[in-house]
Amino acid sequence: MFVIEIHHLSKSYGMVQALEDVSFSVEKDIIFGLIGPDGSGKTTLFRILATLLKPDSGEASINGLDVIRDFKKIRQIIGYMPGRFSLYHDLTVEENLSFYAKVFGTTIEKNYDLIRDIYQHIEPYKTRRAGQLSGGMKQKLALSCALIHSPDILILDEPTTGIDAVSRKEFWEMLMKLKGRGITIIVSTSYMDEAGLCHRVGLIQNGHILTVDAPEVIRNQFEEKLFAVRSHEMYRLVRDLESSKMIRTAFMFGQSVHVTLSETRDPVNELTVYLEDLGHTGIQIEPLFPGIEDCFMELMTKKNK
Repeated sequence: MFVIEIHHLSKSYGMVQALEDVSFSVEKDIIFGLIGPDGSGKTTLFRILATLLKPDSGEASINGLDVIRDFKKIRQIIGYMPGRFSLYHDLTVEENLSFYAKVFGTTIEKNYDLIRDIYQHIEPYKTRRAGQLSGGMKQKLALSCALIHSPDILILDEPTTGIDAVSRKEFWEMLMKLKGRGITIIVSTSYMDEAGLCHRVGLIQNGHILTVDAPEVIRNQFEEKLFAVRSHEMYRLVRDLESSKMIRTAFMFGQSVHVTLSETRDPVNELTVYLEDLGHTGIQIEPLFPGIEDCFMELMTKKNK
């Protein structure tokens, strides 16, 4: 059963095409991740789903309700958390939560059980102004406010951007618990490592959906042989790899360069000889199983050809 359905959705801002012919569906009771870099169209799509923005063309529905015709009904069944902290900075933690509960005709007490695991982290600071909270605590408060009316679907726009690694881990643990309570979650992120925490993901770039599938399926569809390459001169290594005819793609990933090669009989040996002839030392070449970011770069390269 699909709870979110998007068909041929497009949206532009003047000459900038934010979304172009976007189509995908989200099943009930899963965490769906929309993965892509800044400026890829994630926020525009989420604002349309949250009924805050009208598309130029196409259709989108949530629980069978059209995002344009049925926007009032949709707002009662979704919880929306924008990428930018948008709660009232001058109100306390408790005042913000109470305000959002009243907007939806409920109380903190009525739905406290739903937010307990999240809210208990910030409840000791309930009299502190929201603007004085740390990044991680702000995110927990924003999530509590998005949940206080017991929505069926959570729409979270880059909720972990700008917070520390520990807070990111805690936040995703909370999302897993919420999914276990029957809440469907669609979350956007520019962190590729978070893709593996989702049941299904959509990879988006420049307003286009590159692919939609389970993370493990996307990784298994990577058709090229992938290698991690290192040498004592990493910056020169990238340039030399990019200029080689035997290299299809070369992208810097942390402490190594991930490369795919054109057809070669003995890729490791041929690449080693090529780099040694250019004066590289400390050469290490290892086969690599692709991650989501490798798949993203490969799909982006194919689309741009």
